[in-house]
Amino acid sequence: MAEENKGALRARKQAICRKAQRRHSRFYERCAHWSFNRLAEVEPIQWHREHWMLAGTALLITLLSGFIMPAWANAMKPDPVPAAHIVLPLTLPALPPVPANTEPVMANWHSIRVEAGQTLSDIFQAQGLSLATLQQVLDASGKDDDALRRIHPGDEFAFQTDTQGNLLGMRFDRDDLHQVQLSFDGSKISKTVVARTTQQQQQIGHGVITSSLFGAANKAGMSDGMAIKLADVFKYDIDFIKDIRRGDSFTVIYNDVYRDGAYLHSGDIIAAQFYNGGHPYTAFRFKKPDGTYGYYDASGRTLQKALLRVPLKFTRISSRFGMRMDPVIHERHLHAGVDYAAPMGTPIHAAGNGVITAHHWVRGYGRYVRIKNTPSYSTYYGHMSRYAPGLHVGSHVAQGQVIGYVGESGWATGPHLHYGVLLHGKPVNPLTVTLPKPQPLAPKLLAQFHNSIMPRLARIKTINSNIKLAQATIAQNHQPDHD
Repeated sequence: MAEENKGALRARKQAICRKAQRRHSRFYERCAHWSFNRLAEVEPIQWHREHWMLAGTALLITLLSGFIMPAWANAMKPDPVPAAHIVLPLTLPALPPVPANTEPVMANWHSIRVEAGQTLSDIFQAQGLSLATLQQVLDASGKDDDALRRIHPGDEFAFQTDTQGNLLGMRFDRDDLHQVQLSFDGSKISKTVVARTTQQQQQIGHGVITSSLFGAANKAGMSDGMAIKLADVFKYDIDFIKDIRRGDSFTVIYNDVYRDGAYLHSGDIIAAQFYNGGHPYTAFRFKKPDGTYGYYDASGRTLQKALLRVPLKFTRISSRFGMRMDPVIHERHLHAGVDYAAPMGTPIHAAGNGVITAHHWVRGYGRYVRIKNTPSYSTYYGHMSRYAPGLHVGSHVAQGQVIGYVGESGWATGPHLHYGVLLHGKPVNPLTVTLPKPQPLAPKLLAQFHNSIMPRLARIKTINSNIKLAQATIAQNHQPDHD
């Protein structure tokens, strides 16, 4: 049966082939030598003369189309018509006459910041400027030269010089709100004082002391300068060398000062609370009728004492109040003060507000200053290396103002300050004497004070409550789960 099917299929194929050959007899006559059987030998295709002629003609047409025709088309383009231009007269203002030998001066400004240990002469020499130029600047600055003579790390100076290095201009800050600008025109120097504006941005700091006040302040985002101000506010109630202990905490509301959008320095403390050994101390800044500011606790008691027991940063007490053998004259007599040993040049501060009643050399004490602080109390300071400038008999000084510098003038065996207190003209022990109480706020001012501190006191309480709540939440989240 299978063989019959195969035979029928083969016959059908042969019939189809014969039918195709009849329909396309002419093709089969011309291409009868073609074969798709790879096993059979195939004769190669033969190219005749007419084939070569047709191929050559096609190649020539292709070349003409690709190269000759585009060149002919470009040649047949019409010449472009030139655009019409109209010239109109324009009257210009006459240029100012230029001097024959004038050359343009190329100048540039560059700013520097004072580094620790630098002096003004160091800065000028680093800019390639002579000491004679420095003297010209000091002379031209007039009453503003104090800002140049007392420079501090971080102060900024700007210099304008030409291509030869000659000074054309200089800028420096007299204070936060004024900038002094000097312009040089040959030997002539002109000065201009430009007013500047500052902005204050209120900040909040909270810290817990684990090792030091500075470490806790830095963790709270406060600068070292602000930490010093915090200690200065509470220095009358807290000894930050002996009394600080682990776990003490503080909350501070203060201002940072900005100028031209950039941080300038730390501002003032507006309100603060300090927990020392579990006891809270508060401080609020308040403007007094004379325009000055002071710090008071929540009850209106001033934090500032009338007199400081220690008017400088000292290293040790080298001699106390009482009878002793004098190390210089080798006689036994009353040592009527306290000697504080300190490095040469350490600033000495006025122990309280008052008026200078003596400012001269005294045998034994060397350079000597006495201040009448109250009708009953006076303080005096001896062995200074030099006086603070601008002070004389009759000068009013404020508590903490620098009045001189530690030295060893007079009868002294080393640099130190002899500090004495007189009560009704008689010497008393500065370390044990009952200090005068400061003047309290008047009743009218006390009412204003309470009204002004209410928002700040409420804010401090809110901050402390939020911190305690956050600490309790953290402690609760860290407790292990008990099934």
